[in-house]
Amino acid sequence: MEQPKKNFKLVSDKKTRVILPNTLTLIGVCIGLSSIKFALDGKYEISIIAIIVAALIDGLDGRIARLIKGTSKVGKELDSLTDVISFGVAPAFIMYFWSLNNLGKFGWLLCLIYVVCVALRLARFNVNSNEEPSWRDNFFEGIPSPAGGILILMPLIYSLSEFNIIKVNFNLLVPIFFVTISFLLISKIPTYSLKKIVVPRTTTIFLLFSIVLFFVLLLIYPFKVMVLSGIAYLLFIPISIIHFIKLNKKINTTNSNDENHEDIL
Repeated sequence: MEQPKKNFKLVSDKKTRVILPNTLTLIGVCIGLSSIKFALDGKYEISIIAIIVAALIDGLDGRIARLIKGTSKVGKELDSLTDVISFGVAPAFIMYFWSLNNLGKFGWLLCLIYVVCVALRLARFNVNSNEEPSWRDNFFEGIPSPAGGILILMPLIYSLSEFNIIKVNFNLLVPIFFVTISFLLISKIPTYSLKKIVVPRTTTIFLLFSIVLFFVLLLIYPFKVMVLSGIAYLLFIPISIIHFIKLNKKINTTNSNDENHEDIL
């Protein structure tokens, strides 16, 4: 009786699925590092676009990994290291070449503080991600590192947007931004997380249209749209805080009522 032939595989299906998201992550870090080279050459427009592309890749690699069931511990650690480079080191260097070098040692100190805050924020995120799922997963503690990396570039983006609404003293504005964003990164202020957002089927077509419209406007008016998006994100932070407090109060009230019923029984 013939034995069934076994299919010989060089790599397992699991390892194959891990390759794609990890490759995207490595591409993202290469683009993030390249933004430093563009800034060193004085091509700040391209360096900003490189950071935006790195942020888009950072948002995609994790979702792709979960979609194809290719998540791994290596991928998780690699993603964090990539975020430190692409949204910590790279934006800090870009802003140092553009403005902070005029402040001498103080400017370099601000860069170091920002990068350290990005690293601390990612370390805390990795620790908290091991906890059991709950409603709190819909919120980040502090702003995420990709958002911080883009927000820290806002003074530079504003200067390239050709908005002439307000005359800005960048030597004063840039340090204020660095201190503020660094604080928001390591703070426990709740900000919206879109990782587990549920979209009703009835609104899917409107969401797709909005996304396409946003990217079309981003292609036509890149820096103006970035400035407005950054302002909108900052305005949503107080809204997310209020929403978090209301949900937390509601959950605590429900839990206390359940405990009271248990005592009566």
